[in-house]
Amino acid sequence: MTSLRKTSALLACILAFGLAPGTARAEESAAYEAGFGALSAFCSLIYAPVKVVYALGGVIVGGFAWALSAGDNDVASAVITPAVRGDYVITPDMLRGEKPIEFIGRNPDDVRGDAEYL
Repeated sequence: MTSLRKTSALLACILAFGLAPGTARAEESAAYEAGFGALSAFCSLIYAPVKVVYALGGVIVGGFAWALSAGDNDVASAVITPAVRGDYVITPDMLRGEKPIEFIGRNPDDVRGDAEYL
C-alpha cells in the first residue's frame, strides 16, 4: 500500500506541476492583452484630440480652398479627405505593429483591394 500511495502522490505532483505552466501562460496572456488595452486607451487620450483638431483644421482650410477655387469640389476634397479620414483611436494591434497608424487618411479611390480599410 505504501508504494501505491507514493506512486499516486508522485503522479499528483507531476500533474499539478504539468498543468500549472499552462494556467500561468493563460493568465500571462490575459495580463499581456490587458496591458496593451490600457496602453492603447492612454495613447488614444492623447492621439484622438490631436486628430480631431487636425480634421477640423482640414475642414476649415478645405472650405477656404473651395471658396477660393470658385466652388471646385475636387480642390476641397483634396484638402478635406486626408484630414478627415484615417484613424481616430489607437488600438492594441497598432501598438504591436500589426496594423499601421494612419494619421493622414488615404483617398478611398486610391485604396483598391484593402478590404479592411474600406
